[in-house]
Amino acid sequence: MTADTYIKVGMADLNVTSGTGILKTTGLGSCVGVTLYDPKAKVAGMAHVMLPSSDIAKEGSLNIAKYADTAIPELVDRMARLGAARSRMVAKLAGGAQMFAFGTTSDTMRIGPRNVESCKARLKLLDIPVVAEDTGGSFGRTIELHTENGILVLRTVQQGVKEL
Repeated sequence: MTADTYIKVGMADLNVTSGTGILKTTGLGSCVGVTLYDPKAKVAGMAHVMLPSSDIAKEGSLNIAKYADTAIPELVDRMARLGAARSRMVAKLAGGAQMFAFGTTSDTMRIGPRNVESCKARLKLLDIPVVAEDTGGSFGRTIELHTENGILVLRTVQQGVKEL
């Protein structure tokens, strides 16, 4: 038995790996954990997306991992460099919670749901199917993507552990 290698993906961060290893991110509230997997090449990628669109970026140098519209294409490109083919990639999503109740229905306060919608729209543009998701709700999540088999393990306080 070998020890699993954990590869941390921070907030507004992304990473890829091939062969063996586990991509892990914590603290998914309104953020969305986007995972991509090529089962033939055994190449996996994960992005911890904070916001739906880079159109709202105000920082001097753009953090491409922070936004759905820039993180997902970058993830696909990095996975391709490791031998993955976009035509074989499948996506799994987690997060996108509405962490706080607001007295308004303003779209700007729906960050979690907007993140999910933006991630799905970008994946659709790239012809990458979403094969599983655990999104919404009002609770945080921790996720781990296992490179050997593409299983996504979710951990929550409310729902315990489950696999997608």
